[in-house]
Amino acid sequence: MPAGHGLRSRTRDLFARPFRKKGYIALSTYLKTYKIGDYVDVKVNGAVHKGMPHKFYHGRTGKVWNVTKRAIGVEVGNRIIRKRIHVRVEHVQPSRCTEEFKQRKITNDKLKAEAKARGEKISTKRQPVGPKPGFMVEGTTIETVTPIPYDVVNDLKGGY
Repeated sequence: MPAGHGLRSRTRDLFARPFRKKGYIALSTYLKTYKIGDYVDVKVNGAVHKGMPHKFYHGRTGKVWNVTKRAIGVEVGNRIIRKRIHVRVEHVQPSRCTEEFKQRKITNDKLKAEAKARGEKISTKRQPVGPKPGFMVEGTTIETVTPIPYDVVNDLKGGY
């Protein structure tokens, strides 16, 4: 019998609950507030069948575009017109993709304020790491290695 191509085909491991994370869904899942513009990760919870997105969207990051009573509208995909899907709260978690950016923004604002107090301008642009500086190795002796001349006549007499 050929393999099925249903809606949940090949999702045995994909939608399986993690090790030691089976059972009741934590109340904090339902108490999280999502606002329009927030970044969320679509992570399917296999225990809840309602409002489950297609397996294609599992593991994808999207932006919240709509919030309803039970579900969250998520804009997913890297395309001209992004896909808009409605996903239940159980299958969504806040993304950490903008954490580093927000932290960098705070530190840059602090650095700018300190520089302004000193009366100077600083650049907060990220610079690529340049090449390592060169150095001389001290305390070693130089040894010249020359190859041993290859003698064809003596080599043939010896055989294998």
